[in-house]
Amino acid sequence: MDVHASAAAPVPGQLKVPGATLYYEVRGSGPLLLLLPGGGGDAGVYDSFGARLAGSFTVVAFDPRGYSRSTLDGPRETLRVGTQADDALALIRQAGRERGGAADGPAYVLGGSSGAVVGLDLLARHPRHVARLLAHEPPVFQVLPGAAEHRAFVDEVYAVYKREGPGAAGARFGAGVGATGDDQHWEPAPGLAARLMGNFPHFLEYELREVTSYLPDVEALRPAARDGRLVLAAGTTSRGALSHRPAAQLAGELGLRPVLFPGGHGGWLAAEEESESLVRQLFA
Repeated sequence: MDVHASAAAPVPGQLKVPGATLYYEVRGSGPLLLLLPGGGGDAGVYDSFGARLAGSFTVVAFDPRGYSRSTLDGPRETLRVGTQADDALALIRQAGRERGGAADGPAYVLGGSSGAVVGLDLLARHPRHVARLLAHEPPVFQVLPGAAEHRAFVDEVYAVYKREGPGAAGARFGAGVGATGDDQHWEPAPGLAARLMGNFPHFLEYELREVTSYLPDVEALRPAARDGRLVLAAGTTSRGALSHRPAAQLAGELGLRPVLFPGGHGGWLAAEEESESLVRQLFA
């Protein structure tokens, strides 16, 4: 594989991991940067943003197992955060081998929403493989006061999904976390939009309750918080919303201040220029 791919033409690959085959794409050159998509997302979420960073980084984006072009060896089952973190580690090692370097990384890692939760688990359990993690609005509701109430809300969203379908459940979840008021609205390209729509029922059935009930290992993350390898981020327009509060709460427990990105839960991808500048500063 030619890992020095042009920004316009990412090079696809496949990686066999226990229980699945992961589809991934590589573009650019430089230090390794792994992009973790949010729930139901795939590599295409980062097409434009990854292209902007490919002049300075070897950018790796992928479809999580069971989504889009990443296949499962068996039936669908709960998508555990730890399993996704192990997949991320396998991709870091694979990219290291392909670049002719150390298979152990470390890599810069950027995750949004559910991808940020996966990044937190990766950093807590495999710290030497992560040069720095940027975790944008991880929905770790269990760190908040009233955790039982938030869990009941997610259970309600799941019940709506089973009763009324993914559209109604998505609307209920977006309204509850405050994602519907984002002043920066990111729109996927048509082909990507179709894939994301196809992924959404899988997210609601097998991932939503798992990722929102995940409790970060604060003590395991504390060394990375002290030495600057953990950056928690949140949106400028989501303050006070359920989407924003876990990042602020976790940052406070770790003695950090959240870095503010433009927009709300997903708006940072729409405000590409400003977000790119922030990422470059944080990963310099």
